[in-house]
Amino acid sequence: MITPTEERPTGEPRTVVVPDLCLVVLIGVSGSGKSTFARRHFRGTQVLSSDFCRGLVADDENDQSATPEAFALLHHIAGVRLRAGRLTVVDATNVKREDRASLVALAREHDVLPVAIVLDVPEGECLARNAARPDRDIAPGVIRRQRSDLRRGLRGLRREGFRKVHVLDGTAEIDRAVITYEKAYNDRREDTGPFDVVGDVHGCRAELEELLDELGYELRRDEHGRPVDAEHPAGRRAIFVGDLVDRGPDSPGVLRLVMGMVAAGHALCVPGNHENKLVRALRGRNVQITHGLERTLAQLEAEDDDFRRQVEEFCYGLVSHYVFDGGALVVAHAGLKESLQGRASARVRDFALYGETTGETDEFGLPVRYPWATEYRGRAMVLYGHTPVPTPEWINNTLCLDTGCVFGGRLTALRYPERELVSVAAKQTYYEPARPFLAEGEAAPLSEPRRRDDVLDVADVLGKRVVETRLSGRVTVREENAAAAIEVMSRFAVAPEQLLYLPPTMSPSATSTRPGLLEHPAEAFAYFRGEGVAEVVCQEKHMGSRAVAVVRRDGSGVLHTRTGRSFFGPELTAAFLGRLGTAAEKAGLFDEFDTDWLLLDAELLPWSVKAGDLIRSQYAAVGAAARTALPAAVAALEQAAARGLEIGEVLDRQRRRVADVEAFSQVYRRYCWPTDGLSGVAFAPFQLLASAGATYSDRPHAWHLAVADRLAEADPDLVRSTRSLTVDVTDPTSETAATAWWEEMTAVGGEGMVVKPAANLTRGRRGVVQPGLKVRGREYLRLIYGPDYTEPQHLERLRERSLGRKRGLALREYALGLEGLERLARGEPLWRVHECVFAVLALESEPVDPRL
Repeated sequence: MITPTEERPTGEPRTVVVPDLCLVVLIGVSGSGKSTFARRHFRGTQVLSSDFCRGLVADDENDQSATPEAFALLHHIAGVRLRAGRLTVVDATNVKREDRASLVALAREHDVLPVAIVLDVPEGECLARNAARPDRDIAPGVIRRQRSDLRRGLRGLRREGFRKVHVLDGTAEIDRAVITYEKAYNDRREDTGPFDVVGDVHGCRAELEELLDELGYELRRDEHGRPVDAEHPAGRRAIFVGDLVDRGPDSPGVLRLVMGMVAAGHALCVPGNHENKLVRALRGRNVQITHGLERTLAQLEAEDDDFRRQVEEFCYGLVSHYVFDGGALVVAHAGLKESLQGRASARVRDFALYGETTGETDEFGLPVRYPWATEYRGRAMVLYGHTPVPTPEWINNTLCLDTGCVFGGRLTALRYPERELVSVAAKQTYYEPARPFLAEGEAAPLSEPRRRDDVLDVADVLGKRVVETRLSGRVTVREENAAAAIEVMSRFAVAPEQLLYLPPTMSPSATSTRPGLLEHPAEAFAYFRGEGVAEVVCQEKHMGSRAVAVVRRDGSGVLHTRTGRSFFGPELTAAFLGRLGTAAEKAGLFDEFDTDWLLLDAELLPWSVKAGDLIRSQYAAVGAAARTALPAAVAALEQAAARGLEIGEVLDRQRRRVADVEAFSQVYRRYCWPTDGLSGVAFAPFQLLASAGATYSDRPHAWHLAVADRLAEADPDLVRSTRSLTVDVTDPTSETAATAWWEEMTAVGGEGMVVKPAANLTRGRRGVVQPGLKVRGREYLRLIYGPDYTEPQHLERLRERSLGRKRGLALREYALGLEGLERLARGEPLWRVHECVFAVLALESEPVDPRL
């Protein structure tokens, strides 16, 4: 709410109510104070001024010849904002009906409400204001014509299509105006449930009672034994998708129960097309008494006038659809496309009631429905009914819950967020459908072929994408990054349908200021301590390559790098997965998790298995060249020094370079050892990411390492354990012990360690904390920054490295990875899982220092 300023006149303020999302049209003659009003009550980014747009296209806000181009620009910007769901205010005179008509049409095009705010200021005051403005030269006759147009059109604003009209009469009332915002009736995003969403009932009261009982609701009856309410002891609420009435044996009984639940706050309901038709019939409109309406009207004849009036008011007041749980759930009778969700218009209501038809009819005379769900790509789960199906089937995160109870099928509900289906069988066939209801197991025909859930389409990932994640909200993938990912995935990666997960990048700890060191455990401990995380796990960093393995019980699966490339050829991959599958079977993991597949995050050793060519061409070549050239340079300098030349500093520098190069060579040599087939290859898992129907980010890291140890025990020649140490970052003694362990590992050539919150997925004081920080050893970093990076001048320069972008990238990729795994566990279509995997690969093209 915007309250009056202290300078405003005293008196009762005039409240102007506008929806959160709408198109506000300011109406007033030149000099009525529209721009001042807009600046006072709305954000500058929300206001589109015709004068400003005129200046943009003509460099002169008063150039009236530029008006057509200015309004074309204004309409375009307004359309972009409304399409994005942003409140928009148009600051122009808008006194002519034809000017307002184009804005009303714009609001309708984007399914938002047009709201008129009229500033009705006396003509003399407007003339005086314009005369006092040196930048304006508007003839008095123009002001008089504008005011005449305004007054003539005031009474017809609602007929023009404005859903709300606020007329502020005079300067005093304008100055006392207070803007308040109201949510759309369909906006229940703050309501997170849990819910039980019930499909089409169609007068089947007995089945509804049985279903509610199955769901755990406790029925309440009136003095006549009729059910009038049902409450769940755990506070769950039912949501009815509409079509409560018609065709069945007791539509009044269903209405009495549902109306009672809604009145008591135990349920919500959206209208179905049958409720819509019933209201028109009860109001005496000319409707065809068909499709079961005749039964409902006959049944209502046995009720009193008061009950019929309540039914009419209840059905008339139902909202077309609801948006719940932060936008994660949408309930509408016939479903709803993403572009219409949360909007308000006749088009939205029509789609929610009837769906979308092709304009054709089938052999039974029924309209052919357009299969909107097959093209749905929204983040919200959409639950609906309307068209009966023999069994509910997930299609692109949408589910039809009408299982034809009245036709002898079942009455079905979905528990949300659990995604559990509960249903009861119809006691009999109450109504013969015009189209034969399909037998159990048969598939409902679609008007056109539907893409299978396991088929991927490149159109799903092209261009700029915004991926919704539970952990971090919206993650944006830029078009150029998507193009780079397409290149990698199409040329180098394993088959896209095999990529279920790509691990996130990992940020190093903050830069250390200790002499001779760039990274040290103290900074990692300080980060988690600052986030309020007391307990962390330090895991040794293996001298290998990040690997992801999907191993199936039959020994099949996939083994790939963090960018989706296969480590081995087909034969060696099959041999590896066969060994790993046998180890998992021997460890009892398939039985314990009731699954036929496991998804593991790991390291594959040695590094030379994947990076042999890189080691030879980049690291070994540099080392060999330096070991050849530098000793010769040192020998020459020593001879010069022996002749008495003052070259001590240069000689010392070259001797240090020789030592640095030898240390550099020793580092990469430690990462190489001979392998023959799988002999010499080691797999070091450190996290079980997922299995059939489950993810494990809620399990502590100690649990994951215990699972990895069981695999290592089952096949110690292939699977290697990961050493770890639990640390209390509030205890200096515990930190000291962990630091000593890190120093011991890195002193003998180990890469270092990764510090992770012991509880795994953790929220800290500033949101989700880093899933892990790597702390690399002094010698290992020679591979990253060069043999002589330890020279003081180089260290000082490197200490200025910025970690902000790297940490942001790590969190975004982490959120995407977990989102993809959760979608996989929920059984969502493969394209929904792949959307997250592809986004991780695309983000790898972000301009971030690869050495971090």
